[in-house]
Amino acid sequence: MIDIDIRDIDVPLSELGQRQAIALGRWVGALPPDRRPNIVLTSPYLRARHTAGLIVKTAGMREDSYSLIVDERLREKEFGILDRLTAVGIRDQYPDQAEFRRLLGKFYHRPPGGESWCDVILRLRSATEMISREYCGQRVLIVCHAVVVLCMRYILEHLTESELLAIDKKSDVANCAVTLYEHDESLGPRGNLRLKLFNFVAPLEEAGAPVTSEPDAKVGAR
Repeated sequence: MIDIDIRDIDVPLSELGQRQAIALGRWVGALPPDRRPNIVLTSPYLRARHTAGLIVKTAGMREDSYSLIVDERLREKEFGILDRLTAVGIRDQYPDQAEFRRLLGKFYHRPPGGESWCDVILRLRSATEMISREYCGQRVLIVCHAVVVLCMRYILEHLTESELLAIDKKSDVANCAVTLYEHDESLGPRGNLRLKLFNFVAPLEEAGAPVTSEPDAKVGAR
């Protein structure tokens, strides 16, 4: 059991996380004005909101040049009764859930009171429809969590379960890594966003900020 006395949503951004967010903000600030985001969507989690704030501040973005919106659909995957448990803790306290997860896989397994990856994808479909409708033609920055990043790839690239899990298995999504899509008319009616960058950590490396993939305080088994 992870020994913390606050909710996951209230876990603050660590000093390392602040360094990483500032490094990313410098990279954003170095972009040409017509490539900087003018819509910033963020998870309601404290560490995500703090990250978003540091990015726009460090980038030197004027308050009248962007809109910052908190959207609960971008929150971390919910772990239900498995919250705050390590993989060892799950096997010890909930061996039946450990077995269900082994049989079903992380894509479909839903712990009691929590979400499967499919559940996350369902709420993200609503978010992407809203983005397409309300922010069409805008440059949108989304500050969120690793599972959300992967599930957004599933939606935008029309991936299969096996393709998504292969991406997840290959490498962890690093903190403050950039995943970038750009408009491409040649892709046709199935969607016109082309993946340009994934897990891009050069902004951190150039600034000398350590590249990490663990959350500031791990409160659930991923």
